[in-house]
Amino acid sequence: MSESLKLQKEQQQRGLETRYESSYHQSSLSSVSRQSYAAHVGGHGHKISGKKEVKKLSALSKKEKRSRLAVDTEDEVIGYVVPVFRSSHLATQDLMETQEEVKEEGVGYVVMRNLFSRETDFKMKTVKKTRETSIRESAERLTLSKKIHEKAEFQKKMNPDSLTHPPEFIVKPRGQTVWEGKSLTLHCTVAGWPKPRVAWYKNNVLIDAKAHPEKYFVESQYNMHSLEIKNCNFSDTAEYGISALNVKGESSAFASVIIKRFKEGEEVIERPHGYSPEYGVTFNTAIIDKFDVSFGREGETMSLGCTVIVYPTVKRYQPEIVWYRNGVVLSPSKWVRMHWSGERATLTLVHLNKEDEGLYTLCVNTKSGFDTHSAYVFVRDADVEEEGVPVAPLDVRCHDANKDYVVVTWKQPAVEGSSSIMGYFIDRLEVGTHHWTQCNDTPVKYARFPVTGLIEGRSYTFRVRALNNAGVSRPSRASDIVVAMDPSDRARLRAGPSAPWTGMIKFTEEDPTVGVVPGPPTDLAVTEATKSYVVLSWKPPIQRGHEGVMYYVEKCLVGTDTWQRVNTGMPVKSPRFALFDLAEGKSYIFRVRSCNSAGVAEPSEETGATTVGDRLDLPPVPGPVVPIRNTGTSVVVCWGASKEVKNLVGYYIEVSVNGSGVWVPCNNKPVKGTRFVCHGLNTEDKCVFRVKAVNAAGYSESTAESEACIVQASIAVPSPPTDVTLLERVRDYMVLGWQAPANTGGADIRGYYLDYRTVKDGVTSKWHELNLQAVTGTSYKVTDLKENKFYQFQVRAFNQVGISEASIPTVPLECKEWTVAVPGPPRGLRVQEVRKDSMVLLWELPTFNGRSPVTGYYVDYKEENGKWRCFQERSTKHTYMQLSGLQEGVSYRLRVHAKNLAGVGGPSKPTDAILAETRPGTNEIVVDVDDNGVISMIFECSDLKEDSQFVWSKNYEAFTDTSRLTIQTAGGKSRAIFNDPSLDDLGIYSCVVTNTDGVSASYTLTEEGLKRLLDISRDHQFPIIPFKSEMAIELQEKGRVRFWAEVAKFTSNCQVEYVFNDNIVHEGKKYTVNFNKTTGIIEMFMDSLEVTDEGTFTFNLVDGKATGRTSLVLIGEEFAELQKKSEFERAEWVRRQGPHFVEYLSFEVTPECDVHLKCKVGNIKPATETAWFKDGIEIEEDDEDAKKIGKSDDVLTFDIGKISKKDAGVYEVKLKDERGKDKTLLNLTDAGYQAVLNEVFRVIANSSTELKIMSTEHGIILYSFVVHHIEDLRVGWLHKESKISHSDRVQCGVTGEQLWLKINEPTEKDKGKYAIDIFDGQGSVKRILDLSGQVWEEAFEEFKRLKAAAIAERNRARVVGGLPDVVTIQEGKSLNLTGNVWGDPVPEVSWMKNEKPLVCDEHYTLKFEHGKFASITISAVTTTDSGKYALLVKNKYGTEAGAFTVSVYLPDDEAEKK
Repeated sequence: MSESLKLQKEQQQRGLETRYESSYHQSSLSSVSRQSYAAHVGGHGHKISGKKEVKKLSALSKKEKRSRLAVDTEDEVIGYVVPVFRSSHLATQDLMETQEEVKEEGVGYVVMRNLFSRETDFKMKTVKKTRETSIRESAERLTLSKKIHEKAEFQKKMNPDSLTHPPEFIVKPRGQTVWEGKSLTLHCTVAGWPKPRVAWYKNNVLIDAKAHPEKYFVESQYNMHSLEIKNCNFSDTAEYGISALNVKGESSAFASVIIKRFKEGEEVIERPHGYSPEYGVTFNTAIIDKFDVSFGREGETMSLGCTVIVYPTVKRYQPEIVWYRNGVVLSPSKWVRMHWSGERATLTLVHLNKEDEGLYTLCVNTKSGFDTHSAYVFVRDADVEEEGVPVAPLDVRCHDANKDYVVVTWKQPAVEGSSSIMGYFIDRLEVGTHHWTQCNDTPVKYARFPVTGLIEGRSYTFRVRALNNAGVSRPSRASDIVVAMDPSDRARLRAGPSAPWTGMIKFTEEDPTVGVVPGPPTDLAVTEATKSYVVLSWKPPIQRGHEGVMYYVEKCLVGTDTWQRVNTGMPVKSPRFALFDLAEGKSYIFRVRSCNSAGVAEPSEETGATTVGDRLDLPPVPGPVVPIRNTGTSVVVCWGASKEVKNLVGYYIEVSVNGSGVWVPCNNKPVKGTRFVCHGLNTEDKCVFRVKAVNAAGYSESTAESEACIVQASIAVPSPPTDVTLLERVRDYMVLGWQAPANTGGADIRGYYLDYRTVKDGVTSKWHELNLQAVTGTSYKVTDLKENKFYQFQVRAFNQVGISEASIPTVPLECKEWTVAVPGPPRGLRVQEVRKDSMVLLWELPTFNGRSPVTGYYVDYKEENGKWRCFQERSTKHTYMQLSGLQEGVSYRLRVHAKNLAGVGGPSKPTDAILAETRPGTNEIVVDVDDNGVISMIFECSDLKEDSQFVWSKNYEAFTDTSRLTIQTAGGKSRAIFNDPSLDDLGIYSCVVTNTDGVSASYTLTEEGLKRLLDISRDHQFPIIPFKSEMAIELQEKGRVRFWAEVAKFTSNCQVEYVFNDNIVHEGKKYTVNFNKTTGIIEMFMDSLEVTDEGTFTFNLVDGKATGRTSLVLIGEEFAELQKKSEFERAEWVRRQGPHFVEYLSFEVTPECDVHLKCKVGNIKPATETAWFKDGIEIEEDDEDAKKIGKSDDVLTFDIGKISKKDAGVYEVKLKDERGKDKTLLNLTDAGYQAVLNEVFRVIANSSTELKIMSTEHGIILYSFVVHHIEDLRVGWLHKESKISHSDRVQCGVTGEQLWLKINEPTEKDKGKYAIDIFDGQGSVKRILDLSGQVWEEAFEEFKRLKAAAIAERNRARVVGGLPDVVTIQEGKSLNLTGNVWGDPVPEVSWMKNEKPLVCDEHYTLKFEHGKFASITISAVTTTDSGKYALLVKNKYGTEAGAFTVSVYLPDDEAEKK
């Protein structure tokens, strides 16, 4: 017994050692994993159930395959077990392929792959352990499992937003009870990642909505799911459920639906939709202040926002705000920012790019449902840097990233520039650097490019530039960052940390695989082939060893047997490779070899022949384009899809104003549908559209231009009428009135239909039609009613599109007779001609007049939230009134009372609030009188629609007498022509344009205005030719007389009649006439005036029915003076036939004050004699004054220079030759001489400089410089406006060109304003200086300084003489020198020898006598007395030294020299 028990324990221990234990328990398995488990269990004869399974274990033979199921100690299956042994690569491959199928299932895939994707072969062996060892290892496993679990929980807490999480119902479907025959919808919101798949069930039976579309409709949008049950019947009562499933788990929710059958008299009560049991309310949402269609430009920042109101308000509850772009959820990023303030949701797009273009949706999720708002955002291209280059590509993405390879794709831009795009350049940037590297040397045509040569483990981002003949575009927005790494490693990182293992795996290596050459790659295929490159892909070899595997790619030209290795220098790490530089049109086959450190494997199987060329064709042209009117700024464009197109990227739509030839893109990001709303168009533009498709190969041809479409709002069904009221009632009829629809749908309202039903004891009957013939007004008399019965009414409007919805039914109205004496309220109030300070109110007569006829009306008005006030003091009999004096920008409401003899009736229904403003583009009626005198009124409208009409009225009533006016309308202009204007036409004329937003105007024709118009009409009928210049006279050369006038307006048929003293004159010897019809100038010439020419000259004009007349009277003194001037001009002409003076002798003074005489001569010949005279004496050539005569061109000059009295005299110049003679004279004596001096004075005075200050040791000097000075110039000095008299202390004078004023020993009294007054020939020129303040202080201080310096200079100590420069003396003799000294005070005297002081002793005798004489005596000089001596004198003002040199010589030396 003990032996069998021992054997059983050993077998159990052996079984535990050969199993794998996993914490990947059954509850977390995906559906695919569970199926795999079940298949394996079934295949090995295991039965899985909730109960324990007792199984006997027996020893296994070496050849028997072990079970591939991992079980725990209670035989529960918890995972796969794959023993790794020699030749087990087939099982490993099967498991790897299985895992590839469920790659997207999440964490489970990563865990299983890490276990089974070993690259070496192992075999398992059984290891015997003692009980103590087993218990210790079990404890260690439990401890390790606990630590791993704690770490996983910690990481889970640190990463609350993990990529994967099981489905969770945020909003569960609620149970509902509805009546039979109604429809209901179940709503719920599910969160989870990966995105859960949902299914609806009825009583646990799957609902197939596609098989029963008439009963069910299922919708899933933005993680919100709904099930609609249509036309419910009793059999739909059931429990409905929804199941959500993803790799992390499954979740379900249920709701009960009860269908009740309606019983007669039972009130229907429906439970509110979206009721939230959690908060006990039903949340309602309202989105206001919505963002509209927006337009931005690349590089700008745009914000979209809406105000969200959630009611009722629950404390600490906030809705979920989600933003979408083209149905894809947006997350905060570098380019996208989101903000929720509790009331307003804002989305900010930073640095717009074309990738940001699309349909943006704001979704507000609450516990009761959701609400959305969407609008399109258009992003225009930024301005190009160079004209004609393409715009930047967009939507750059990275695909199929491997260790050293990535595929970059992009979308072509909408605008190619001035020429077609030739290709694209791809740039890459390694993250962490700032240098972009171009990936391709030759532009690629396809919008797809494989980038090779990446470094494993590094991160990259990419951008693309387009190229055409004009240049290279700006770069696109950079792609998202991509890491060059193995896809399996990327999947493991994306999935997060692997589930911890709670078991232990033991392997024993049977044969090492180091040094094993890998097997050949498999599944080699050509995945892409273009004329630029070919892309190969393959699967790694099954037998790889421990090392990583790299690959060599080889190619062979079809028809040859030569294989060429493409990447000899650098084997690739990724199972992808792009081959470039292949010959276009040639066919190649390819193969791949794997390699490691052990060597190069055999080649893979060869690919089929691949011809280098584009496999992807350009997309075909899309179908016909159909534009449809939408709004005033947008058009809906539809087109047929491109047929048999591959890899369609989308469509670009272009618009052009018809006839302009300029095409502008409507979208800068391709759209995939065949319908697009083009926004941002100009109202009333006539536009044509075209579409082109785009795929990776490029653009298709553009479609043919669509038909022209005018940008206008589309026509729709009108809105329902409003305010249906009872206007009058009698025993058997009622009169109803209503307001016209607020929105006409863009077309005129053609009429109304009325319905009625009876009401008895609160029970209503069915609706019945009242009128088969449409009612054109806004009131209707309902007849054949029964007295004392209650009725309800509703009204529908219709236009050319269709019939509107019914208005709100009236309250039950009793049919009985009114007994009111006063009139009923007026009806049909409408407002037109709204301006900033006025508007016109019109109304219709009340349907009930009371006991007497209506005698007048009162108009009330009130501002918003104000009180009602009567507008006029007296009633008006008209059914219209112009309200003036309104305040601009204020909204008003209006109402009307009618009155009769019994009193004033009740008010009408008030109008809507009307804003007093003059809208932009508002026109008024213009009164015009044409050339034929026809009077008309013109009104123009720029907002004209297709069905709009001009409606004219007089006194706001339709025309009854059409003979008075003729209406002509063409385009947007209407003209009302008065046939025979008279007093009968006085009144108010108004014009209303139908089918517009209240376009209207009026004109009041008064008696005074009619008279003015008739006068203008008469002038137009009998016109007068206007003159720009009336007749004038002009004297010309030779004394010729010219009469002329200028006509302002005339035609080519205008004729002129020339009249003198009522006699018509014609062109002849005496008269010359001319009418220049280009300039409108009329001329008549006479060579001379005679006595008989005194009288009146007239020009008579006739131009069709227009006439004109202008005259000039020449009589008496005026004629005599003109005749005299004419004779003089003739004499002058005769003089000018010989040599003559064009300009007579005159003088001029230069800026340097030089005087020149000059005259200008004409008609001079070389033989013409010229002579100058002074005082009647001719100036000969040898005279001194002859040097002053000069001639330049036709100007004769005499240079006097600086004038003086000796230059006074009479100067004369004479000309003479055979043709005649002339002379000119200039008197420069007395007045003439003084005139020259005055001009000189003027030049001098104006040349004077501003007064300046100079300080000296004696005082202050004020001075000014002039260009020249003469004695006759009068100069005066002023101090404080008083003339300064000359004195010893204050002196004035002239030094050269300097005029000065000296103030000696100045004092405070000398401060003030000084002025110099210089005579300029007529008046004077003043220069003023204010000698006070800082100016005085600085000048006075400088004076004191200079004065002190002068005193010091005069009194300083100095040696004034007596000392020689050099003294030569014979040795043994005595030397005596005396120097003269000066200084005040008496200076101190000292003697120096060789810069050392001498002291008086027996050898040196030093004396200073009388303060003036300093002497030195050197007795018996020796050679040592030779040197440099100096007499140094010093007092408080200074020091000075008188230096001399003493040279002592010996007598012998002197003799030798001789």
